[in-house]
Amino acid sequence: MSEEFNQQDALSRAQVIFKNLPEGGLFSGLNWLIAVEPFELDNRTYLEIETLGRVLLQFYHAANLLYRRSAEGKQAKWVADILDKGKPEEILQLQRRIIFRNELPRVIRPDLLLTGEGLCLTELDSVPGGIGLTAWLNKNYSIDNSTVIGGETGMLDGFLSVFDNNNRVKIVVSEESSTYLPEMKWLAHQLGERFTVHSTDYFDFQKGEAVYRFFELFDYKNIKNFNLLVQLAADGEITVTPPLKSYLEEKMFLSLLWNRNLKEFWRRELGEAFFERMLKIVPYGWIIDPAPLPPQGAYPKIELTDWSQLKMLSQKQRNLILKISGFSELAWGSRGVFLGSDLSSEEWKKAVDTAINSFDKNPYILQEYKKPRLIKVSGFNPANDELIEFEGRVRISPYYFVSGKLEQARVKLGGILATICPADKKIIHGMRDSILAPCCVENPDFRRAS
Repeated sequence: MSEEFNQQDALSRAQVIFKNLPEGGLFSGLNWLIAVEPFELDNRTYLEIETLGRVLLQFYHAANLLYRRSAEGKQAKWVADILDKGKPEEILQLQRRIIFRNELPRVIRPDLLLTGEGLCLTELDSVPGGIGLTAWLNKNYSIDNSTVIGGETGMLDGFLSVFDNNNRVKIVVSEESSTYLPEMKWLAHQLGERFTVHSTDYFDFQKGEAVYRFFELFDYKNIKNFNLLVQLAADGEITVTPPLKSYLEEKMFLSLLWNRNLKEFWRRELGEAFFERMLKIVPYGWIIDPAPLPPQGAYPKIELTDWSQLKMLSQKQRNLILKISGFSELAWGSRGVFLGSDLSSEEWKKAVDTAINSFDKNPYILQEYKKPRLIKVSGFNPANDELIEFEGRVRISPYYFVSGKLEQARVKLGGILATICPADKKIIHGMRDSILAPCCVENPDFRRAS
């Protein structure tokens, strides 16, 4: 009787959450399973995530410095050369302008997998979706749960803190990113009249305004007001965040972290503790560069002498992720991502050939695959008004907001989104049969003490 009551209680709570969704939803044309309750993190995992924001901001500092020094000939030239692959000259000239040299992303979102070995950082997103969604989840689930990380307004306060108090803020959303338009409209409405959402054919920017660009730079030719944004930002009339730097949208930096030729640079710029912490959570990675090695050479750890040998690995040996690095419409979501152990031999060979042949235009990276651990979850399916239970794998996406001058910046965790996919889905992303939930902490007193 008690179990039946709890099931009915859970169903009722989920139904209320679903009914609270704004008209038209938060993602255009996309639905998800409604979480019965927030996803709970143990105290140790929460503390690790809560303190990770400062580490990731320092990593962006170091990555920005590495590229800049390489482009200026003060660091190994090959670094800038590989990060510039496939970029048009106008983008290269733009991101090297002195006026933009020190700017960094103000919203930082890593994708963290919960594995049996702990957290695994698979991607780092400087133009992340889900800000409005996570703010909505936090607001709605905080009503019955005081341990939701960030609380009812943490995401809203965090996004607000990115901008000066007196700025009017224009959120510019591209057609490519239109799936996320509803959540950005909801976010702006919650923040008040200072915040408005616009398409890329908006041109009425005023001096002193801030622009939050919700588009990636690979799409710049389809951004009708792009040249105007660049000119106004260069003249100091407006500010634009995330910064207009395509290299900071590249996944290659996670592989460059492991490059032995850059070890002392990373150690110096991150500091010993931050460097070791990044190595602990970032899976080992390589850049798929088809340049031939000398006959006696081999790629470290994987012990291949030519990337074409990847195609010959057995399915058991293919516990590897192949993904496009950036500056492409395939570089977000689950597009352009291949899990070797989940593909047939022919599918894997085709993916490897694509990666090798794409180097000059769109480099790919290879990462060790860390399998997320299984958990049991319950979700509400609005389509049939029923609760379902399944074993799933979890991706944790914390949102860190950077405020103040970057030399003395404050990094604050606004909230954490959990995406829970059924166990048979090896690559975790938001999908119709996934649960999206805010995260809470096991012990609220522990959270306050930290």
